[in-house]
Amino acid sequence: MSWRIIVISRRAKLDYQMGYLVVRNEGITKIHLGEISTVLIESTAVSLTTGLLAELAKKKIKVIFCDEKRNPSSELVGYYGSHDTSNKIRKQIQWNANIKEAVWTEIVTEKIRKQKELLEYMGKEEAALLDSYIREIEWNDGTNREGHAAKVYFNALFGTSFTRTADNFINAALNYGYAIVLSAFAREVVTNGYITQLGIFHDNMFNQFNLASDLMEPFRALIDKEVVEMSLEQFEHEEKMRLVNVLNHEVRIDGRVQYVNNAIKIYCKSAFDALNENDSSLLQFYTIEL
Repeated sequence: MSWRIIVISRRAKLDYQMGYLVVRNEGITKIHLGEISTVLIESTAVSLTTGLLAELAKKKIKVIFCDEKRNPSSELVGYYGSHDTSNKIRKQIQWNANIKEAVWTEIVTEKIRKQKELLEYMGKEEAALLDSYIREIEWNDGTNREGHAAKVYFNALFGTSFTRTADNFINAALNYGYAIVLSAFAREVVTNGYITQLGIFHDNMFNQFNLASDLMEPFRALIDKEVVEMSLEQFEHEEKMRLVNVLNHEVRIDGRVQYVNNAIKIYCKSAFDALNENDSSLLQFYTIEL
């Protein structure tokens, strides 16, 4: 099972040789593609061959490219993620509104539950309010408990003056971390043969990753916890690598301890099973001991 997250943070040349990613800078480093789950190209001073890109796409390895500010800006997404992609897409188009709403209700509930658990871990009294929101959630979150919970949650974490639109280190870190997690989910959507544009709740015509945006919601709290624990006074390479490493943290899912990267695979598979079999009880969420 692939598990390595490879980060290229300075000038280098990357190519492919007999099953290996070859990194050439001051020296030569070889990493077998079978061990790699994600390649993050953080520096714009990196050159790589189309042969390597083709092999990475073939092996379904997520490749994330950063801009001149070292923030994720794009990624490599293969055209064909599964041998039966055409059939999967037909099924995706035919998912009925009832099962999509049922799955979304479960996802939103779990998202708020994860937020509540983090506030409890931090000793915040607002956790009780989020607990009441969980009990009040209606079908398809018709009363927008998610939105109300988000306001209470972020104010409890970062102060009542905090807003998600402000230009500060906290938001920069949150956005960076969410982008990394979103990329991991987009990879799983494509790997399983579906298309990222067609979501179950998100339907923004300008969002290329509506389905990944839907599925990732309960995993946002993992990034939130890391950002809180950083006590940010800057947001540079070291802080970014801490957020990338969240994918290597351990959680429990399906009765076993797994890296977050693998937990995403298991959870996504369960979500697709739920949608295809019209049974939201098939969803499997992770747990973590805080």
